[in-house]
Amino acid sequence: MEITRACAQKMIHEGIYQWNETYPHPEAFITDIEREELYVLISEEVIAGCIVISTFKDDVYEPVTWLSEDVNNYYIHRLAIHPDYQHRGMAKTLMDFAESFARKHNGDSIRLDTFSKNKRNQRFYEARGYTRLEEIYFPKQSEFPFFCFELLLK
Repeated sequence: MEITRACAQKMIHEGIYQWNETYPHPEAFITDIEREELYVLISEEVIAGCIVISTFKDDVYEPVTWLSEDVNNYYIHRLAIHPDYQHRGMAKTLMDFAESFARKHNGDSIRLDTFSKNKRNQRFYEARGYTRLEEIYFPKQSEFPFFCFELLLK
């Protein structure tokens, strides 16, 4: 929670209203831990970042027309690098891990969403080969949409 709160403050300072007091919330992380889907990146003996790699498809993704069938897909959530550790390639390291993990487990694709006003994240995923798809909305987070992305692994 400390990492995501610090990230939220930094994004808000930059005019990116992606995360707020309602998201990410502790219950989400408790569920991630119970499902054994939360991974952390440790640097200098400190948890510098986190990522959720899930096979659970949230209801908000149901109307999206994905590139692959709903068979063996992985979903990325709550990728965060503490601001003190940003711009060191750690987000790339976590995504490399997630993509390798999904391939190792015969995943068909990786799916995720990112805030429409977070251009840096969009460029990050597009540079990794992700295809931008449809928009979804999280009204408790923002009036603006989130863009869905998918990377085919096969």
